[in-house]
Amino acid sequence: MKVTFEDIDLENLVLTHRSRKYKKYQRDGKFLAALDKVYFLMQSEKDTLSLANYSFLHYEKLKGVGMSSVRVMNGRVERLLFHEYEEGVEISIIEMDNTHYGQR
Repeated sequence: MKVTFEDIDLENLVLTHRSRKYKKYQRDGKFLAALDKVYFLMQSEKDTLSLANYSFLHYEKLKGVGMSSVRVMNGRVERLLFHEYEEGVEISIIEMDNTHYGQR
C-alpha cells in the first residue's frame, strides 16, 4: 500500500525518529522500533484487509468517524489513526492517538 501522512510531525517521527510534537517518543527506542515495524508492514501489504491477519496490530475500522486504526506496540495505548481510500492501496495517517479506550 501507499502510505502518506497528513501530520508532518508524525511523518518526521516515523522517518527520522525526530519530532517536536512527539518529543517523548523519540527517546523511546523500543517504541520507535515497533513504530518502524508497523510502518513497513503497512507499506508491504497489498490492502488494508491484510492488516487483520496480524493480530498484534489490532486493526479495526472505527465506527462513525470514517477512520481505521492499528496499535503500535503491545501493552501500550498508542494507535495510528488513518483514512482508507476506496482502492484499498493508499492510507493517509492522520495522527497518533494516546487516549485509546479513554486513557489519558
